[in-house]
Amino acid sequence: MSGAAGGGTRRLAVRWIALPLMCVAAAGIAATAATARTDARTILSLTTPSTPPFATGLGDPVFQTPQASTAFAMARSAGATYAKLLVPWNSIAPISLPSKGFTPTDPKSIYYHWSGLDANIVAANEHGVTPILNIVSPPKWAYSVKPGSWTGGSPNVTMLGQFATALAKHYNRLTAPFAHIFTVWNEPNYTKNLYPQSETYYLSMVNAVATSVHAVNPADLVGAGELAPVKNVAATQGKNHAIPPITFMQKMFCLTATTPVHRTCSTKADFDIWVHHPYSDTGPFGKAKISGGVELGDLPKMYALLGTAEKLGAISSAKPVQFWATEIGWDSNPPNSHGAPMNLDARWVSEADYQMWKSGVTLGAWFTLQDEAPWTAFQSGLYYGSASLLTAKAKPLLTPFKFPFVAYLHSGGKVYVWGRDTTSNLQTVTIQEQIGSKPFKTVATVTSNSYGIFEATLSLHAQSNDTLQAIAPGSGTSRPFSLMVPNNENLNVVPFTPN
Repeated sequence: MSGAAGGGTRRLAVRWIALPLMCVAAAGIAATAATARTDARTILSLTTPSTPPFATGLGDPVFQTPQASTAFAMARSAGATYAKLLVPWNSIAPISLPSKGFTPTDPKSIYYHWSGLDANIVAANEHGVTPILNIVSPPKWAYSVKPGSWTGGSPNVTMLGQFATALAKHYNRLTAPFAHIFTVWNEPNYTKNLYPQSETYYLSMVNAVATSVHAVNPADLVGAGELAPVKNVAATQGKNHAIPPITFMQKMFCLTATTPVHRTCSTKADFDIWVHHPYSDTGPFGKAKISGGVELGDLPKMYALLGTAEKLGAISSAKPVQFWATEIGWDSNPPNSHGAPMNLDARWVSEADYQMWKSGVTLGAWFTLQDEAPWTAFQSGLYYGSASLLTAKAKPLLTPFKFPFVAYLHSGGKVYVWGRDTTSNLQTVTIQEQIGSKPFKTVATVTSNSYGIFEATLSLHAQSNDTLQAIAPGSGTSRPFSLMVPNNENLNVVPFTPN
């Protein structure tokens, strides 16, 4: 991919006595070029071939509040078809382990309390949003190693598997509430979430959940990973120690760090989806500054390692393993003075989707739907914070989330365009170009494929000061995308930073 304009500065050496004549000639050439770029031209018509899909989702605590129904309606309107929900094991299970009458694999046990999560999942079902249930937080009696002030402890693997059985049984109904995707822990490469830190112990947790869930319904999906990106050296030191994702994966899958890669054990990981949180401080193409870290720009490396693990038989799955990113986002400025400038943040939304898709990710979930309270570190919402979602004001981030579209200038004035229409199905997408400050004019139509993905390389004789946009039925008009690459090389925006 090339984001810079092609061609260099032209140098014209002439004798001074020929200058008036040359100026007239140059003016004529410039006028001819301008006419060629502004006159009516043949509208290109292209069709997108089959590609991998790309779905979008959202994560937000508001999905598990009394505003859940409104939140899911807003998410679906924004084109999201998935939402990540936490499954707080300690809130559903009994506070203390009953001495008798409790069968932990039976969801109908009187000791289980499902009503709160049920209401959230019913709301998701009603609005066509697929819930991703992320199992976290064991009850006190279900720890193998108790948590400390800075450590998360470790769950009892047998008890975790029993709870996963009850969870899968409870939500495998023909009527709502219904859920079929379950992920294991949140950012287990952090000390605060899993301790002692052990990739092999996490593997046993994943396998316990997968065995239980697949026994209930082989069609259900189990996700592993949900890893933090580990962006800097500080995150690998101190109280909340982090294991870099690549290192975590190598040890979990028993893969050597040498080339050629080979396995060092025979234990297989049983899951259907590998999940990551590729937050980046430096934008959609940013890379981690430490070895083994995985930000957005490092996703191809993680995808390749996942493929190697699958090829070497380290993963057991009845289905092709999927690659998902369930948390990504940047605080915006406003309201956070330390966040990414709003216009840049809006551009990054589309670019993050494109970067994930071309890196093998088939689901990208933004965090969050709306800004959280001003005193928190989470001002990354598609909407500004409001006491009621009914009165929440949309940010410029909403349009590119709903209808992601990018356009990159290649050599010879060609432009590569990519996007996904909001309806995520076959549509005729109109591409328009704005030359300088002139009105937008239609230059091409691109038929999206059955996933709503459209991409094409257009011969437009474009220049870096041009802007493109896309229009599609059911999607409206995308946010205009400038061919001029922003000068953000020195920008360092931490995704979530308190004011």
